[in-house]
Amino acid sequence: MPSSGTGTVYAAAGGGGPADADGGLPGASHPAATHAAATHAVARVELPGGRFLMGTEDTDGFPADGEGPVREVELGPFAIDATPVTNAAFARFVEDTGYVTESQRFGWSFVFAGFLGRELRRISPRTPEAPWWCGVQDAWWRQPEGPGSELTDRADHPVVQLSWADAAAYSRWAGGRLPTEAEWEYAARGGLSQARYAWGDELTPGGQHMCNIWQGAFPVRNTADDGYRGTCPVRAFPANGYGLYSMAGNTWEWVADYWGIEHGAQPARNPTGPATGAARVMRGGSYLCHDSYCNRYRVAARTQNEPDSAAGNLGFRCVYPAG
Repeated sequence: MPSSGTGTVYAAAGGGGPADADGGLPGASHPAATHAAATHAVARVELPGGRFLMGTEDTDGFPADGEGPVREVELGPFAIDATPVTNAAFARFVEDTGYVTESQRFGWSFVFAGFLGRELRRISPRTPEAPWWCGVQDAWWRQPEGPGSELTDRADHPVVQLSWADAAAYSRWAGGRLPTEAEWEYAARGGLSQARYAWGDELTPGGQHMCNIWQGAFPVRNTADDGYRGTCPVRAFPANGYGLYSMAGNTWEWVADYWGIEHGAQPARNPTGPATGAARVMRGGSYLCHDSYCNRYRVAARTQNEPDSAAGNLGFRCVYPAG
């Protein structure tokens, strides 16, 4: 049964048990946490934890992704960012630490081809399995579509072009960690048991768009009926029942777990995923998700990515100890 408690929203700054160096569950104290507490102020939501039904056997799902079986999971209380981490918040982290992301070190990252000018699109290599993605030189979080792009008017959009390690580094600085997959799904459900989406069972209840996803014919025409072709402000659409925003669409979100599709060996309380693996889990879908090929904006949907990968539709949020 889902917990009957509702989320408590408060403005918090840093503090609380920091993460291990690999972004895992809380461990030894981290020297950056105290300073981060003074500089990182974002809205967080306290969640009571409890038992909920994780996973789905939805006929519109992807069994090969390990979305099922439906299983009862119990979680302890925790706090979670009300929104994905924004460009403004990540800029404070970089200013405080001098952090250099993996995309900067590699010198390139993935950008949706439709966002590129003709010449940049011509010279940027495509991904064979997903030719709408281009490997663009000098694409990184401050210029997410490559040279000539910038973050003007996007301070409140989710930061993108970050690898799993980049997300984990920010989380440690903020005094938190990346959520486990179970924590992420519990939070995304907003107290609804087995609903298809973070807000209920209808994608557009009463004709209202509830998230930022693709409308039109993917990948050639986006009508942007929801108002956005790319990322959008993190609070552009209604919050779920726990007061959390952008839990579907906008950007995928890294979580702590290694990828796996066998869930029977996991403990029923505070599961953390496989002990090792080659890929990490991403949740929530993005502005590029479309029913014709990727309806993974459903709350139980999941996918994977190599941890050093980054793209223009991939971000994250953090969790923290309760209290």
